[in-house]
Amino acid sequence: MTESGMLLGHLQARLPVILDDLRVLVEQESPSLDKRAVDRLAEYLGNRMSDLGARVELVPSRHYGNHLRARWGPSGPGQGLLLCHTDTVWPVGEVRRRSFRVSDGWAWGPGTHDMKGGIAQLLAALGVMRELAIDPALPLVAIFNSEEEVGSPESRELIEEEGRRSRFCLVLEPPTGEGNLKTFRKGVGGFRLRVTGRPAHAGADHAQGLSAIQELAHQVLRLHALTDYAAGVTVNVGVVRGGSRSNVVAEVAEADVDFRVPSLALADAVLGQMKTLGPITPGVQVSLEGGLNRPPMERTPAIVALYERAAVLAAEMGFAVGEGGTGGASDGNFVAALGTPVLDGLGAMGHGGHALDERVLVEQLPWRSALLVRIMQTFS
Repeated sequence: MTESGMLLGHLQARLPVILDDLRVLVEQESPSLDKRAVDRLAEYLGNRMSDLGARVELVPSRHYGNHLRARWGPSGPGQGLLLCHTDTVWPVGEVRRRSFRVSDGWAWGPGTHDMKGGIAQLLAALGVMRELAIDPALPLVAIFNSEEEVGSPESRELIEEEGRRSRFCLVLEPPTGEGNLKTFRKGVGGFRLRVTGRPAHAGADHAQGLSAIQELAHQVLRLHALTDYAAGVTVNVGVVRGGSRSNVVAEVAEADVDFRVPSLALADAVLGQMKTLGPITPGVQVSLEGGLNRPPMERTPAIVALYERAAVLAAEMGFAVGEGGTGGASDGNFVAALGTPVLDGLGAMGHGGHALDERVLVEQLPWRSALLVRIMQTFS
């Protein structure tokens, strides 16, 4: 049996342990804005990583859960970076409504797919490397940040700091629905559009008013017209609010805007178009605040080279792994923008991230853990 085959067999035998790790992670609920809950999970993961031989540092956060930085592997120049996030979109108590369970070949529960399945795979990978005395090719550092689901406002600096030091970055977010690794992701931005008009009585003095809601409606149509599916650009007004009473011409109205772009060049173009949007109604004021939150992770030759090496390693174990991308962003976007090649989608294969049917495919957990081991063992 080949070395890769032995590794895979060892991890397949450990599948009950991987599932138990996933259960524990899911049952330790960790919504982004519940600092106490996310801190508990960071402490637990710190202890687990330490038991697996990593040197662990807790990075305090004032407003969000604490972050975790773990280092392991040989000493020497260069390093590889792994990115995980501990937070989920689900509130505390969700696991009582949808408890972790394994049925029909799937492991179900809030946070399984995004992204506690990926964390369970990393724990399995480190465990088998320790047991089989497999060393990584480079020193490795993993960041477990606590607020990825809300844009990584505090941890971005930490991620970029380690990204600049790294020769490559592995992201344990889920793959595509077909199990493909991700070699590109769109950049994500957001704006708040605010319109200020002039209030008036809707019956007695309607003509004296300037409706902020009417102007907002015009602006929403203009923003949505910036969507260009062929170019991969989407602009979406997802939340609107305004006015005070039905019998008052609205003085103020607001909208929250999301936009996605596949390249920095298109980001600049869309931002330029947005910033030129002026009022249609004379006398009304329009302001737009915001910008690009995560830069695009563009498909570069260096990223494709990482994917191709990973595909060869997967083939050695008897399975094929494809290449794809998504309109959603990850923390890997920050690192890719620095010029460090990123391979994303190394987490658990499944479906239903952020949805009530969230689940991961049980049989794939050992395969993808084995691929992670081989990548850490050989990527230098």
